[in-house]
Amino acid sequence: MVSMMTDRRLVLKWMGASTLAVAAIAAPVAVTPALALSAGDLLVPQALPDMQLGSDDAPVTIVEYASMTCPHCAHFHETTLPGLKEKYIDTGKARLIFREFPFDPRAAAAFMLARCAPKEQYFPLIDVMFKQQDVWATAQDPRPPLLQIVKLAGFTQESFEACLKNQQVLDNVMAVREKATKDYKVDSTPTFFINGEKVSGALSVEDMSKYIDKHL
Repeated sequence: MVSMMTDRRLVLKWMGASTLAVAAIAAPVAVTPALALSAGDLLVPQALPDMQLGSDDAPVTIVEYASMTCPHCAHFHETTLPGLKEKYIDTGKARLIFREFPFDPRAAAAFMLARCAPKEQYFPLIDVMFKQQDVWATAQDPRPPLLQIVKLAGFTQESFEACLKNQQVLDNVMAVREKATKDYKVDSTPTFFINGEKVSGALSVEDMSKYIDKHL
């Protein structure tokens, strides 16, 4: 049987669904330390090139798995990431690697669009999609609001449709998720690995500091 998220035609079909249980894919609020992996385990090549904020030389590597329709992920990127960036990323103490973990076809489509954009537009698009999550993720048809967002990165109607029909892009996005599930036991979003230590939940800057500072 073909998964509804591994065929581009089904992604396009399910993007038009009238309802989306956004809350059902949210991460637990509690911070829950669990599995520890080595940095080498996490930094093996993925199906897609890693997208990163910060320096390769930073002593702390944070790997985040997120879904674009996850409210806690949006909250992290809107409220925690700016402080984390100021305190750790911009100062060279940490880098953040952001990886795709879509829980539904709409999230998969959003990630596909971000990957089809020029590399320098990836994080700006992710930021706008999270900020406008309430607009497109719960819309009866998410395509019009998503198109308006990606036009900021130079998309046309034609390039928008071409991206969403690109089976290889979808396969790569889903391969990143599948590796996270199989190899790293990721099952909720947002999930973070801080120098290999797995922490799942809605983390504040203070929460993140507890795990980052011990590696500095």
